[in-house]
Amino acid sequence: MTPSPRFTLPARLLHWSMAVLILAMLLIGVAMVTSLADYHALVSLHRPLGILILVLALLRLANRWRHAPPPLPADLPLWQRRAAHASHVALYALMLAMPLVGWAMLSAARYPVALAGPLVLPPILPQSPMLYAGLRSVHTVLAYSLFGLILAHLGAALLHALIRQDGVFSSMASWRPSRPAPTLQPEGPTGARPSRSPTEQQARK
Repeated sequence: MTPSPRFTLPARLLHWSMAVLILAMLLIGVAMVTSLADYHALVSLHRPLGILILVLALLRLANRWRHAPPPLPADLPLWQRRAAHASHVALYALMLAMPLVGWAMLSAARYPVALAGPLVLPPILPQSPMLYAGLRSVHTVLAYSLFGLILAHLGAALLHALIRQDGVFSSMASWRPSRPAPTLQPEGPTGARPSRSPTEQQARK
């Protein structure tokens, strides 16, 4: 029994670090809407995290371009293969689009995109209140879409890990899959214990 092919170490590190960052971004976004008292503190954390996700998404795309992912199981139905491919394309598109739309939205409102200390990103769109309002709506729709896609991605991961157990989940897991138990040698031609030699029988008497 040979271990299933795995994603490269950079791919796994990028995957799990981005999973934590995206989950944190979604929670911060919800808190920004529900907690006006902490709004400015949450925004100051939301902006640099969004740019960090954008950078990591570009690195992940470059790594995927150089290192092809492991193949899906041969017995996976065709519709599941297509759904997996479409969901990954949508995930990458949202991971790139959300930070860019947020950056453009803040640029249209002339809000500074401060990263750390004096490091501030330049605006990428001219100032326009109407453009800001439109981009804000788009940003909200993208956030809900990303949340729904993450739930679907999590459901598919649990399906492969708990039901199919086909190695798809372990190929991206940060730990190595357990080694198969060693095969025991049969005790005899028909599974019975082999007979002892006359010398062994004499020693046992």
